Amino acid sequence: MAGVRKNAPPREDVLAAAMRMIAERGLEQLTMAALGREVGMSSGHLLYYFHSKDELLLQTLEWSEGRLGAERGRLLTRSASARKRLDAYVDLYVPDGHRDPHWTLWLEVWNRSQNADDEARDRQAAIEGIWHRDLVALIAEGVSRREFRPVDPDRFAARLRALLDGFSIHVAIGLRGTDRAQVLGHVREFIGEGLLADV
Repeated sequence: MAGVRKNAPPREDVLAAAMRMIAERGLEQLTMAALGREVGMSSGHLLYYFHSKDELLLQTLEWSEGRLGAERGRLLTRSASARKRLDAYVDLYVPDGHRDPHWTLWLEVWNRSQNADDEARDRQAAIEGIWHRDLVALIAEGVSRREFRPVDPDRFAARLRALLDGFSIHVAIGLRGTDRAQVLGHVREFIGEGLLADV
């Protein structure tokens, strides 16, 4: 356990430590005091920088989303068919399994958003908006190349993301009878019926 430092660690180090703690110990163990011990800061010092645990969690989610966004960008810009890139998008979206740290954090932030201010809600909407825009662009590309049926890309993306969110929550919370492989099968079936039929 580190002692309290005189100089604060970089913000990214604090957010990485928070994410690591969620992955290793679970969200319930992520307290300001425990995180402070992890990074060598007092809980008061952390509160000075983040103002509240809600803000710490939202910033950690934004940091994690930034990393996922970079990975998503690499997957979506590679030279492959739209279908293969859509499969890669789905693979990245769906949790790895029960207590997936990113999804655990996402669920907590959204649960807390019931009492969030407009600025925090706008930041959460921005996270969702990026995933949606990337999916719409990918579907539109597939339609224009005649890899996909002529669907409305925005409407299909909204329905697909609702399906992904619902199933992903089941995987993340460990709902019995729902695992990642089953979810991927359901989603690929939906894509096949909605985008590939009659192409």
